[in-house]
Amino acid sequence: MASASPSFFRRALIAFSSFRRIVKDPAFARAVARLATSDTPHPLATPAAPAAVPLASAAPDSALLLLGLLQREGRLMDFLQEDIQSYRDQEIGAAARVVHRGCREVINTHLSLVPVREEPEGSRVTLAPGFDSAANRPTGNVVGDPPFHGTLVHRGWRVEKMTLPQTSSGHDLRIIAAAEIEL
Repeated sequence: MASASPSFFRRALIAFSSFRRIVKDPAFARAVARLATSDTPHPLATPAAPAAVPLASAAPDSALLLLGLLQREGRLMDFLQEDIQSYRDQEIGAAARVVHRGCREVINTHLSLVPVREEPEGSRVTLAPGFDSAANRPTGNVVGDPPFHGTLVHRGWRVEKMTLPQTSSGHDLRIIAAAEIEL
């Protein structure tokens, strides 16, 4: 999907920062001059349309079951749906500890997580041509073709194994938490 054209103010900011770089960097100035005088559009100016990949629908059962477990053990939905603006930071912190403990227990019990990258955060890494774009997301000044060289900001997470409990037929997984009625 093509991105929208930048606003006037964004284009003005790009022009200003490009002007500063043109003044300081002769190689960049030559590249801009070639681009400005070229009759053919620059490949970055008209990105190739990605190949149409049929979208697979996600099975909601596992996601709903996991969300229900996070609610039951960590009260995650209660915490996220609460308007916390009126609470003091200390109160939010205390509630976050309870939510964190319960949700962490669910994750550790039902999912086996491993880092996507083994290098420590802050390491210099190279993304070779053909890198897995689902597992590695380049950010910042992404121009041209790989290899890309950068700093690992976040190692990422990959689910290595998932063991969710089985449910009985007729169990409505859309009910994340049943309403509680005290009698």
